[in-house]
Amino acid sequence: MKTDGMTEEEINRRHAEKMAKKKAARDKMLADKTIEKGLLIVHTGKGKGKTTAAMGLAARAVGNGKKVCIVQFVKGVWNTGEREVLKHFPDLCVMKAMGEGFTWDTQDRARDIAAAQAAWDFAKEAMADPSFDMVILDEMNIVLRYDYLDLEDVMATLTGKREMLHVVVTGRNAKEELIEAADLVTEMTQVKHPFRAGVKAQIGIEF
Repeated sequence: MKTDGMTEEEINRRHAEKMAKKKAARDKMLADKTIEKGLLIVHTGKGKGKTTAAMGLAARAVGNGKKVCIVQFVKGVWNTGEREVLKHFPDLCVMKAMGEGFTWDTQDRARDIAAAQAAWDFAKEAMADPSFDMVILDEMNIVLRYDYLDLEDVMATLTGKREMLHVVVTGRNAKEELIEAADLVTEMTQVKHPFRAGVKAQIGIEF
């Protein structure tokens, strides 16, 4: 078989040469990356997948024998699939829900502020606990957006965390201060969503 005048053997040889050059370049790039540290990671944006990605990190950490604490600032009342999976690893995963839902369910701002502060107090204890390798602050960006927590206190705690602790913060509308301080920021962009076509939240996809 010939492609552009080349035989299959010539195509394979050129492909092997190209891949060898890519591997050499990648090996050189990786050789320069020697720092190991705990990361401050932010998942934000209007698209779906912020919490999903964070739960994937939790599963990856647990799979490697790392201990994870997940603090849910908004979705605490939902019986999610990831909670059902991770509860089978009680020695490696602790999940803390803020309680009864959020403003659009309760219409009680004072209760929301108190619940957010209680969740944040628990999160600070987890971040100070040397047994945890990762702390996930799920949907904390939402309570920060509503000014339910002191941003200065949050930023001081996050930037002063233990050196090897990974912290993941999720939720849309991340504060600029948080984005600036983070090591890794991913913005989920919504291109299409089935909800706009009348499709309801479904088991195994949304929860």
